[in-house]
Parts: sequence; structure tokens; C-alpha cells
Amino acid sequence: MSTTQDIIRMLEENSPMTNKEIALQEVTDFKGSMKRQLMILGQMYYENKTKILEKKRTVVGEGGVRQEVHNLANNKLIHGFVRKLVDQKTGYLLSKPFSIQTDGPDEYKKRLSEYFGKDFQRTLKNVGKNAINKGIAWLQVYYTETEELAFKSIPSEEIVPLWKDSAHTELDAVIRFYDVIYYEAKTKKTITIVEFWDSKGVMRFSQDRLVSKDLNPLGEVESHFTAIVNGKEMLLNWERPPFVAFKYNDEEQPLIEMIKTLVDDYDLRMSENADNIEDMPSSIIVLKNYGGGKLEDARRNLAQLRMVRVDGDGGIDTLGIDIDTTALSNHIAELRKSIYEFGRGVDTQTDKFGNNPSGIALRSLYQDLDLDANTIEAEFQASLEQLLWFVDQHLYNTTKVDYSSYDVDFILNRDVMINETEAIENVKNSVGILSDETNLANHPWVTDVKTEEERKKTEADEAMKTAEDQPYGGTGGNPPEKDPTKQDEQS
Repeated sequence: MSTTQDIIRMLEENSPMTNKEIALQEVTDFKGSMKRQLMILGQMYYENKTKILEKKRTVVGEGGVRQEVHNLANNKLIHGFVRKLVDQKTGYLLSKPFSIQTDGPDEYKKRLSEYFGKDFQRTLKNVGKNAINKGIAWLQVYYTETEELAFKSIPSEEIVPLWKDSAHTELDAVIRFYDVIYYEAKTKKTITIVEFWDSKGVMRFSQDRLVSKDLNPLGEVESHFTAIVNGKEMLLNWERPPFVAFKYNDEEQPLIEMIKTLVDDYDLRMSENADNIEDMPSSIIVLKNYGGGKLEDARRNLAQLRMVRVDGDGGIDTLGIDIDTTALSNHIAELRKSIYEFGRGVDTQTDKFGNNPSGIALRSLYQDLDLDANTIEAEFQASLEQLLWFVDQHLYNTTKVDYSSYDVDFILNRDVMINETEAIENVKNSVGILSDETNLANHPWVTDVKTEEERKKTEADEAMKTAEDQPYGGTGGNPPEKDPTKQDEQS
């Protein structure tokens, strides 16, 4: 017969995990995962903290054991390929202001422009950078102290998502953990705060790893936000966790995972080549019948006195050293080509298309970058739609107007490199075939079609007014009168 303690133990072993237990398990697993390591590595490589900084010069010592030496050159040349590719992708897709189109009323569009204005566009560009570096980036929806809806970027290495589906499109809960530094008397200490967010609210825990690995609850379950309704403060929750994921690709793979080995090898080969140039003299000195003393003394005498003592038929000679750099140059060129190919970027130093490439050549040059931008845009469009849900809910709560039935399109305007001369010629050839609005939209010097149309209309009105003020027919006479009798008198 089972005792009461056995029954309690069996119930505990077979009962569902609590949110506290889930948070502890998930955070522990995520901290030791390769996915988080790649996130941290991606950020380090973006900051030019690459593997080459760990390079050491070694020689084979006694017993065949390698040992580090410090009297040889140890160049550590860092090439910022990752930073350039990341900035290139974000600059191409997210540097220009995006457009918002909706079939809703003008009031709705005006409100959307307030939430998705210049501040958000800067935030979105930084989110894009984080997504490329870490595979996935996160925005948290929150209310400021002035009760305004806002979005803030959260480091990806601090977020553990719990997804409802295998495609990672809908969140069930989000766990966030971060370190907080505080002072106890004169001692500096660090604790970890763990937050468990779901549709029911947020639970917070603290963890002092020097004391225990367990999580200690910080109060009861809190609401996502509070609101004043009819003069009373109410605790309210969103219907979903207030976090939105922005993915670099569907697999959530960061850029560094695809090109790390190529970048490391490029840095290493270039650094080793610099070491060889610095260490290796232009020739080797050959001493014959050296007249005593240590070789170190002979080298010092050659350097200081430009002479050395020899015995008998002794002498001094040199052997030239030829360094074959062909193989290295070919290898470096292939590495560079592979970095841009598999990193899906544009090598701006290429001379493949000459100094003034045509539009077709430029499209070919930007093909890989455009392909990657298509993937990013598809992911970001889905994320912006999820972010829009929070904005629509907020507008309904504050204005009692439901805008969620209207379609909203976010158009990401790419910074496409074009041949201006060719583009302008195409616009000229399209006059009379296409509308003026379409031609203006495709002119490389026009940034705002509506503004340009207003300028053209203003210029046309001024030209018409000037023409009316000019003497009749340009002959110096007066313009014709409407009264025919006065016309006869003039004639």
C-alpha cells in the first residue's frame, strides 16, 4: 500500500510543469544552445571582433610540443566583411522611408503615420540589422509613462519564444531574461531577472546564481498594462504576448553562420602573409670561416659596423629569397568572391562591369542582394502585420473606432542603384505614352511625386500669368479688346 508521501511524490512527478519550472528549463537550455552562441558571435563579428584576434605564433619545441613565441611578427588583420554585408542589406532595403497605403479613411492613415513615423523607421532599420546578425530580432509593445503606445527593440539573446506552431508564426508565450547590477552595502552584485509573458499577464522571477540556480518569484502575476476607465484604474492584458519577431529568413539563420569560415580564413591568410613579409628578410647571409664569436655578434656587427671578421679564405655572401604570391593571391581572390556570393552581397570593388554599367549590368550585379532582400521583405511584411494588430487594438481602445477591417500595405522602398542617364532617357521616350505621374515616379531625381507635381503646376500657373501680362502678340501693341468698336479704333 502506498504511503501519503508516495502519493504526493507521484502526483508531483506527473503534474504539468508550472510557468516557473518552464522558465527555468527553457532559459537553461537556451543559454547553452548553439543558436544563442551564433547570436552573440554574429554581433561580435559585426563589431569586428573576429577569430583572428586569438591568433598566436608558435614553433615546435622540445618533444614536438608547440609553444608560443613572442619574437616573431603576429599581425591580426581584421576585414569587416560581416559589417559591410549587414549594412549593405539594411541600407538597400530599409534606409529609405517606407510608404503606407490603406483603403481606410484619411484619419486612419494619419494615425498610422504617427506610430510608423521617422522614429519607427530608424527602429526598423536597427531591427533589420539585429535580424541579419542574429537570425531573428524582437520588438516589444509597451506603454510609456505618458501612456503612449511605443515599441522597443529587445536583444535577441535575451528572448526565449514558446511557439504555438512549428512554422514559428504564432506565439504562445515569451520568456525574457536579463542581468541587473545592484549594490549591497559596498559590494557590487549581479542578479538575473526572468520574465514569463503570456496572454494572462507577466510573472517575474529573480535568480542569484551565487546562491542558488532556482527562481524566486517577485510578487504576483502582473498585467501587461493599466488604463483609466471611468475614473478607475483597470489591469488589462493583450490577447497575445506583446512581442513581435522579425526574422532574417524562415530558418532564422544568421548571416554569420553562412560565411564565418570564409571570413576567418581570409583574415588568417592575409595576417600570415603580413607576418611573412615582416619576418622574412630580402636575403639570407652566408658566412664562411667566421672568425669566432657568436652569430648574434656577427649580426650586430653587420648592422652597426657594416663589417664582420672572417678567417683564411672566409667570406660573406647572400642568397636571394623569392616569395611566390601567386597561389596566395588566387586563394584570397576566390575567398573574397565566395564571401560575397554566399553572403549575398555586392562587391563594390569588382571591375566586371566597367565604370559606367548599364541598367541590365547593374541588375545582374545586384541579383544576389535583391534575392536576399526579397526574403527579408517577405518576413518583415508578416511581422509588420502583427505589429499593426496592436496599433489597431490600441486605436479601438482609445477612440472606439475599429480600423482592423481595412487593408494596410507597408511598401519598403529599396535604394536601387541605377544608370541615371539611361533612366532619364527612358523617361523622355515615355512622354506621351505613359502618364506624367508614372514618368515622374520613375525619374531618378524625383523623390516625392506629389511635391513635384505641385511644383510643375505652380510653374505653369506663373508662366500663364506672365504671358497674360506681356504686350499683345509680342509686337508692343495692346491686347485685343472684347468690344469690336474699340478694336476698329486700334486698327
